[in-house]
Amino acid sequence: MNRKSAWTKYDDASMNSINAFAREYRGFIDHCKTERECAAELVKTAKAAGYADLEQIVREHRPLKPGDRVFRNWMNKSVVMFIVGRQPLADGMQILGAHIDSPRIDLKQNPLYEEDGLAYLDTQYYGGIKKYQWVALPLAMHGVIVRIDGSVLNVSIGENEDDPVFCISDLLPHLADEQLKKNGETLIEGEALNLIIGGYPLPDTEKEPVKASILKLLKEKYGVEEEDFLSAELELVPAGKSRDMGLDGSMILGYGHDDRVCAYPSARAILDYTGTPERTLCAVLTDKEEIGSVGATGMRSHYFENIVSELYHCVGEYSEFGVKQTLANSRMLSSDVSAAFDPNFASAFEKKNAAYLGCGVCFNKYTGGSGKHGSSDANAEFIGALRGIMQANDVTYQFSELGKVDLGGGGTIAYMCAKYCMNVIDCGVPVLSMHAPWEVISKVDLYEAYKCYCAFLKA
Repeated sequence: MNRKSAWTKYDDASMNSINAFAREYRGFIDHCKTERECAAELVKTAKAAGYADLEQIVREHRPLKPGDRVFRNWMNKSVVMFIVGRQPLADGMQILGAHIDSPRIDLKQNPLYEEDGLAYLDTQYYGGIKKYQWVALPLAMHGVIVRIDGSVLNVSIGENEDDPVFCISDLLPHLADEQLKKNGETLIEGEALNLIIGGYPLPDTEKEPVKASILKLLKEKYGVEEEDFLSAELELVPAGKSRDMGLDGSMILGYGHDDRVCAYPSARAILDYTGTPERTLCAVLTDKEEIGSVGATGMRSHYFENIVSELYHCVGEYSEFGVKQTLANSRMLSSDVSAAFDPNFASAFEKKNAAYLGCGVCFNKYTGGSGKHGSSDANAEFIGALRGIMQANDVTYQFSELGKVDLGGGGTIAYMCAKYCMNVIDCGVPVLSMHAPWEVISKVDLYEAYKCYCAFLKA
């Protein structure tokens, strides 16, 4: 089956819609480089669109009716949005699920030290990265510091033109003969990902004068003590904004396409929905996918089930059986990216079953590793229904796998949601250089994903 370029069906006038949506998306990923920043922006946008806080509604014992729009902010790291439908909730929901965390470098709990006249922060990497890609490039620091009195300092350093940036050093090639004999995994060791943050010594200080200078700056400028790092969540991400890529401007180079390139159109699809749906609509923008969806804000936890229980409580008489019915009768697009075929690394792909940049949104019947390990393996009946929805709404789509069979693969949240017995399939945007500091997507694939998610919600 030949894939068709999604670009060919658009004229000059409709190109404006693609570029406008791409600009809005770029604004989102430039402003939201962490899961906390994404969650805050999504909550802000939901409120502006008339969504009410489900937590407050539950607390006030207020009922919900068809057409009501609500959101739930979970620990400031995951956000769930609903539009209540006309049909009983037990009949199931149309669910879009995407993650808002991305591979990065985190600070350790006790990070600050001085060595040979430089101040450093010790780090730990988050998610699957190639460590050598994160050296010798400008990094920004984002996150929160929670002081012992409970006050929270929001941190964003390195994004404004006048901000300083940070970096992890690399060895010059003139002295790198031994280093370059190592394989890619050990070329840069994890314990060598040490962030340079200062070199100015505090005058009249004999012991660790540069560290002392940094601590003085932190105290005076931010009101932060060294011990406050213990209750901090500080993330290092590539500094700078996303850019249009290519002479034709058809692509976007940016940090965090995995998976904000699916999270943003998922959120937009439900926020742009007008009227009252038949089935209840839901968008789950979740955390921790890049480290296995663990923790209280990941999909392996019960937070989504608990939130659905809250919704059920507000639309009718709550029962555990009813919640289970709701989840089992739901249909879901696990909206996550897939690897785009890269001619420079063609040997890693099986061309007939690869996703291609510019050929539309892609469906993955299964992900996982060798032998479909860790895969939900979507049902053919569900796929057939989705094909009909896409065709009826002029959505350009493709089916793909993540690389050659024996080379492994990747996981998403699909199989975790399948535990509720719902129909679910992976559906997202092809990405070049996935998990690199700067990733590449096609603007038309982004737009087709948005059209796909809108069509699915209306089905």
